[in-house]
Amino acid sequence: MRPRRSAAAPAWDLTALLNAADPKAGLAERHLWLIRLFEWLRHAPLPEADGATPTPVLRLKHVLGVLERHPHYRARVAALIERFWCEVDSTALLADFGFAPRSGLWGELGRRLRRRLLPLTPASTDLGDLFEFLFPKVDDADWLRSIDMATLRRLQALPDEAPDTVKHWREPFFDAIMFLTSAVRAAGFSSLLRKRMGTAGPEGLLLRNAAVGGLVGAAQWLPATPFRDLAQAAARVREHSQHAGAGNQAAMLQEVQFLRGLLDACRRSAANVDQHLEEHGVSVDVVFEADQLIARTHRIDALLDCVLSPEPARECLALLVALAHVADEQRGINTLFSRHYSMLARKVAERNAETGEHYITRDRAQYRAMLKSALGGGTVIAGTTFLKFGLLALGLSAFWGGLWAGLNYATSFVAIYLLHWTIATKQPAMTAPAMAHKLVDVSSDESVESFVDEVAHLIRSQAAGIIGNLAAVVPVVLAVQYGATALFGAPLVGAAEAQHVLDSTQLLGPTPLFAAFTGVLLFASSLIAGWVENWFVWHRLDSAIAWNPRIVARLGQARAARVAQYLRNHVSALTSNISLGLMLGLLPAMALFFGLGLEVRHVTLSSGQLAAALPALGPALLLRTEFWGCVAGIACIGALNLGVSFYLAFKVALRSRGIRPTDRGRIYGAIGRRLRAAPASFVLPPR
Repeated sequence: MRPRRSAAAPAWDLTALLNAADPKAGLAERHLWLIRLFEWLRHAPLPEADGATPTPVLRLKHVLGVLERHPHYRARVAALIERFWCEVDSTALLADFGFAPRSGLWGELGRRLRRRLLPLTPASTDLGDLFEFLFPKVDDADWLRSIDMATLRRLQALPDEAPDTVKHWREPFFDAIMFLTSAVRAAGFSSLLRKRMGTAGPEGLLLRNAAVGGLVGAAQWLPATPFRDLAQAAARVREHSQHAGAGNQAAMLQEVQFLRGLLDACRRSAANVDQHLEEHGVSVDVVFEADQLIARTHRIDALLDCVLSPEPARECLALLVALAHVADEQRGINTLFSRHYSMLARKVAERNAETGEHYITRDRAQYRAMLKSALGGGTVIAGTTFLKFGLLALGLSAFWGGLWAGLNYATSFVAIYLLHWTIATKQPAMTAPAMAHKLVDVSSDESVESFVDEVAHLIRSQAAGIIGNLAAVVPVVLAVQYGATALFGAPLVGAAEAQHVLDSTQLLGPTPLFAAFTGVLLFASSLIAGWVENWFVWHRLDSAIAWNPRIVARLGQARAARVAQYLRNHVSALTSNISLGLMLGLLPAMALFFGLGLEVRHVTLSSGQLAAALPALGPALLLRTEFWGCVAGIACIGALNLGVSFYLAFKVALRSRGIRPTDRGRIYGAIGRRLRAAPASFVLPPR
């Protein structure tokens, strides 16, 4: 039974499709016919004769059989294909498809977004544009790969009425090789990559055979600048290919061997970029350009395979399959960022790991030191709590209130850091990368158990941080409130503000959502810190501060060096604390602009606010259910602040380490077993 047609559906009737093949039609009509033919191969309802053969391949064989049995159809289709190959620019597909026309990751992102949002036209002679119409599906590469040699030979024989279409088929391939080698040469000489690439080999030299280019002697060592000779080598390959004869063929093969050696040297030079970025900071634009360079060298190798093969059909099919994969990747945005941000994520994780080691306690002495440090942090947060109430009493507008609140938080967090004290919620985003750093090798059970020990140390450290913060903020706030009552007859925080605290901190309400949102901000601050530190290192600002003549003249050599070293050591932590404070204050105000009632819930600040409410409303507050609802809400806030920020940071760290899902399952299972066997190890420090 023939399926019902719709206006958008392709015509399933093969006879009607072949009758519509008109080599005299306009450009767009002929291209639309080819697009409909490929749609027919993918979707036409033909019976399945072989479960192991993809359906489009079966339909392709069926079409070829029909054309072989009907010469008039064969002549029409062959003439249409001949005109197609005469008019389209196939070099654009071979040389440009899959590569960014302009340098830079963001330029490529904009191009992909435009191609996704704006419709394309088939009225084009660029085969790269038409390729996406012909192969728009994810699984196109799979069925193309399954085409057998017999079917390929039948396809080759199809345009036999028009031999001129295949006589010079190698010309676009050699053109593409010339274009690609020029692009690789230009990228290798660009300042973006040139300063970050090492030599081509261990000795910094390349060996060239004496027979190539008429060199004198058995061999000659050339300077390791493979990019300089690429274009000339490609030109010599093309020149030898244009002259028949065994001698020219042998010379061309030698030139091809030398060209492949140059391409391999270019790839090794581009691979050295990663090592430079690891040492001197990561730039996604540099990573993108290096990847584009390496991909172009591989495309040149594939084109050489096609033009050198005595039976090139299989190599051309392999190239077509690779181009279909490229077409699928071009349609996605995630694939564009997956590689180019992996190095940045790893550097952020590694730098946070170095900081996070200071927040993990492994014995009783470190546990006691963490408690003392957290007590100091809680004392500072008590002052932050009263300043927050004071800013609310001023009745500022949303923006100015948010800005001053953010400055209040940022100043407090920076003061805690400079005094070498601790605030518990800053721990997870820093300690998660430190834990993931232990997962370099998870091949053995011992390494997994060692990681579980780190988990226990981390949870214990965070428990100490929360206990220390709350043990300081609650008594200090209570003491200030009761002291103000004794001195002035009224607490600093009145009954109206206290009632607002009770209403806004209840567990049964938006408190969990706001606490999770705060956990996201805690994680985001660690990302911002890692990015700023990478930017600081990438631009060598520490060296600039230490040696810039104007700075040295103003500060003196010794002081400039100290400032440079201090900023290099502390730029990440200062950025993290300042960005977190400003986000906690400003983002809720910005959300109001869009009508979103987002607020932040920080466990230590919320505990201080609840403590301030007790003297304002009197001891009877302890008997009210609203108070205990707030206590439960604060417990939820603490869990979500820590849990969300830790989960996000740990996930990024795992991805940057390339930990497989199966290994993650082993890790989670080992943690569960430790929880059942020794739950106290997650709370109490070891002896």
